[in-house]
Amino acid sequence: MTAHYGPRTDSVYARAGFGAPVPRGTRPALVVVDLTRGFTEDDFPTGSDLTATVAATTRLIEAAREAGVPVIFTAISYTPAEADGRSVAWLDKATGMRALREGSDAVALDPRLPYRDEDVLVVKKGASAFSGTSLAAQLTALGRDTTVVCGATTSGCVRATAVDAVQSGFQVLVPSDAVGDRAQGPHDAALFDIQAKYGDVIDQSDAIGYFAALPTAQ
Repeated sequence: MTAHYGPRTDSVYARAGFGAPVPRGTRPALVVVDLTRGFTEDDFPTGSDLTATVAATTRLIEAAREAGVPVIFTAISYTPAEADGRSVAWLDKATGMRALREGSDAVALDPRLPYRDEDVLVVKKGASAFSGTSLAAQLTALGRDTTVVCGATTSGCVRATAVDAVQSGFQVLVPSDAVGDRAQGPHDAALFDIQAKYGDVIDQSDAIGYFAALPTAQ
């Protein structure tokens, strides 16, 4: 499920008190991070083939809907002024992200996802779905206590969202089958770090079982 870095690393992290399981709340939300075409299709410079991630996330969305769990989508999108200017410092480092311009195919949700008009769509400018957005307020308004975070990329926006979720007071679960990245190394490292410090890295079947076992009134 997560990378294994050997007994020395395990002992160091155990001594530090990392990796304890998180308590699971009874009112979760499913947060689908940045599964837009610019990330899920390898025809785009910022993307890679995340077909498996999209398929796994679709199954999670369907399970969440059956359990009455709200589904929140996020997308990175920049205005022409942001994409061409200097107001978003991140774009000086990750210059390829300037292609994620509002109204373009790159910022459209992957059409294979079962998005509905009643689903919340959070538009963001940075890695974390919480940074500069209303996500924390919306989760609070919905009475949520746990975030199940999936999407892309594992080492970027998924990890940043997981960090900010727990720092905002929400328990974090990350189904490893339903997150993806451009390369295996950063993907594995990010899952290791999330599991150690910020949330529980689980598999898709565990997440689906968690949804199915929730109280009926969500």
